[in-house]
Amino acid sequence: MLTASIHSVSAYPAALANLEAVVTDAFALVMQARTGVPAKTAFAVANLLLLSVDELADLLHTTTKTLRTYRDANKRLAPTASEQVLKLLALAQQGREVFGDATAFRRWLSKPAYGLSDQAPLALLQTSGGIDLVAEEVSRIAYGDFA
Repeated sequence: MLTASIHSVSAYPAALANLEAVVTDAFALVMQARTGVPAKTAFAVANLLLLSVDELADLLHTTTKTLRTYRDANKRLAPTASEQVLKLLALAQQGREVFGDATAFRRWLSKPAYGLSDQAPLALLQTSGGIDLVAEEVSRIAYGDFA
């Protein structure tokens, strides 16, 4: 587990290193999602967010068996799941920068957040729009705007 503040994706595991530019550019993210990301990328992102395989499968609306089968066969995820994984990677980077480490960010993800109508941010990560809402809340926290 990485506990240092992350300032770029290149500090992440090799499975994620080539996605540095992708997660900072909305157009590149969409183009990458259209071609799909390898299932192993989803597992690497789950590790960054301290998610279990079951939690990852729930977020991606699939089963753990399917995810493992895709990973073991070096298959790519569908565009929708790929976009979600890429946005989760960007959120992981943002969360580590704001909260300082993965454990603190994960703790925040699990608790009701005032700025998200007292919803646990983790519950909102099942959709692309939900990831955007959580990222906006993290940005508000970064700038001290809790209203």
